[in-house]
Amino acid sequence: MDVQGQRDLLVLSEVERNSDLTQRSLSIRLGVALGLTNLYLKRLARKGYIKITTIPRNRIRYLLTPQGVAEKTRLTYQYMDYSLSYYRDMRTRLKEMLASTGGLRGQRFVIYGTGELAELAYLSLKEMEGQCVGFLDDRRRDTFLSYPVSSPEDIGSWEFDKILLTDLAQADEHEEQLARRGVPIERVLRLGLSPNGIPQSVEQH
Repeated sequence: MDVQGQRDLLVLSEVERNSDLTQRSLSIRLGVALGLTNLYLKRLARKGYIKITTIPRNRIRYLLTPQGVAEKTRLTYQYMDYSLSYYRDMRTRLKEMLASTGGLRGQRFVIYGTGELAELAYLSLKEMEGQCVGFLDDRRRDTFLSYPVSSPEDIGSWEFDKILLTDLAQADEHEEQLARRGVPIERVLRLGLSPNGIPQSVEQH
């Protein structure tokens, strides 16, 4: 599912949920400029998915048309299929990468990150009999998946064998943070793919 399809689904869902929504509130929800939000709404109106009314005269309302309901349903199924395929693919890649590091049974892992990839890493570890000690995250929170979440500054007090970096966008920064706190590079695994599509870790660089 492409970005446009995801954005259309979000707009149609918001219109269905609240016909009195404003372009400003929708722009915040979409994370785009107000002018761009206006263009999205007009495009969906031209396609017949939403109807823009001014009843009462001084208030704009957005209504989902029967065509819009059908399109939202189609996009919802498409998104569900995309999400399931994505999760299956990522879990397979994670399991292959973890298996390539040697035997996991009994090894203690700390997972750096608390996003979707961190959750997938946790599930993959459980399937392969690895032990999750807890999670690290720069944003303060108490628990994630019922495990403690600590700041990277506290890693010195933890007992572990490996750390999995799951925030791909900040992997370099997180790796540097851990190095400054005395974590050897060979104990850090970066979940991701090499340029040729083969799962890799920092150990394999």
